[in-house]
Amino acid sequence: MILDSSNETAIDVKGKLYPPADSTELQEQPIPGSSTGPLLPTHAPGTQQPSKYGGHFVNADNAYVPQGGEEPPPEFTPYEAEYFEADNGDVISHDRHLNEDGEALYRFLLAQSEKRPKVVFHFRGTHEERRTRSVSSTDSNGNSRTRSESYHETVEDFNFYIDVGQHIVHGPVHWSVPDDTPAYRGKMYKEVDLYTRTRSEIHQDLEIGFSRRKATRKEVKSAKRWSEDQRTRGLPPWVGPSYFSRGEDLNPFQNVLKSSWTLRDWADDYCTSDKLLKEFVYQKKVYGWAISDLTTALTAAIKSVYRHKVQVEFQVTGTKVIVRPDNHLSRTISNKWLLALLWLFLIYPFIWLYKRFGQQGGGQWAVCGGAYALKFWTPVNLPPRQDTLEPPPPFEENGAMVHVGQGVYTFVGMREGQWFEQWEGTVRRAVKRKLRTKTALTEPDHGPDDTNPNTGICQST
Repeated sequence: MILDSSNETAIDVKGKLYPPADSTELQEQPIPGSSTGPLLPTHAPGTQQPSKYGGHFVNADNAYVPQGGEEPPPEFTPYEAEYFEADNGDVISHDRHLNEDGEALYRFLLAQSEKRPKVVFHFRGTHEERRTRSVSSTDSNGNSRTRSESYHETVEDFNFYIDVGQHIVHGPVHWSVPDDTPAYRGKMYKEVDLYTRTRSEIHQDLEIGFSRRKATRKEVKSAKRWSEDQRTRGLPPWVGPSYFSRGEDLNPFQNVLKSSWTLRDWADDYCTSDKLLKEFVYQKKVYGWAISDLTTALTAAIKSVYRHKVQVEFQVTGTKVIVRPDNHLSRTISNKWLLALLWLFLIYPFIWLYKRFGQQGGGQWAVCGGAYALKFWTPVNLPPRQDTLEPPPPFEENGAMVHVGQGVYTFVGMREGQWFEQWEGTVRRAVKRKLRTKTALTEPDHGPDDTNPNTGICQST
């Protein structure tokens, strides 16, 4: 969308929005219908929003629908695309219609986003034991003899899970990767988009320049480090390194579509490609908790009652929705058993070379996804302060409210410290009882707290 400086009207160019030079940045995400007001927490009483795509979403009354196809569709029977779930919970589809119709692909992604990823904490403790065994052998003369040898065996003391996904308080919020961030945009390597706006010297018209180039190794490494930093600190996937210097980033419902293309544009771009091994990847991310700090606290709690090797891992599964073409080669690669045979017979390396360098080989689109909050801040409207004319401090937390500049935000969800207090005793008792189960725990056992951290330390003989 290009703005004419004479009349300030907007012109759309492939779904790209270019505001006038003196206009303010878009502060709110659109939702279906005529209303574009700020999104309220899912638990807010009396909240009413326009219906969203026939109610296909979890908490559909508050689900955010991104730019591109915002108007609700007419009443019709939804298209049921073919797909299957992999062992890790990822959804994979080879439906032909999804590879030909951008609108169908767009709505398929929105429908699949209503299924939240599975989030658990995994706890495992092991120790090494030295054991002996008798080994019989026969020499060349047929004489048998028996000897003893020692070996080390890993013994599992406890192995259990705690369900964290039950504490997701909102999602999905659909986000996209910024233009200047390395991402897969249709090639087998990461690229960045560059947009420039210049004024024509003759007509003083606004001219838009666009280029796409391969990301440098330095850019890819920097983006990878920041992505890991986002995950461990619990930051939303759309915020950049300037997070702490921009107060509006505390609001997860503002400016989360960072790409100049809408989600529908990217779906259309994928469908126009004729590559045989292409794939569109929609990524689900969970944010809100400082995972590194929480993992450290849980590890310390376990080591207070257990003296051997401890593994504490924050696991998120079912994080991708993948769409691939409907052809035999693509379907073969999606089958893990057939893929193993291709590796066994050294056929897959040649397929990979074709996918990487072939003109109609492969390409990947991984520029958008859904975010699911364990906690977040949402803006609230409060009456102006009458006691002073000065603005609130830059950052001042007061109970469930926080002031950022002139904005006021309220807290929604459970803090990781609160969760740790609820589960710390349960984790310790599960370790001492050597609990081993694949069924994730959903409620603390509310047993008595241990006053002596050395009581019941798990030791092995």
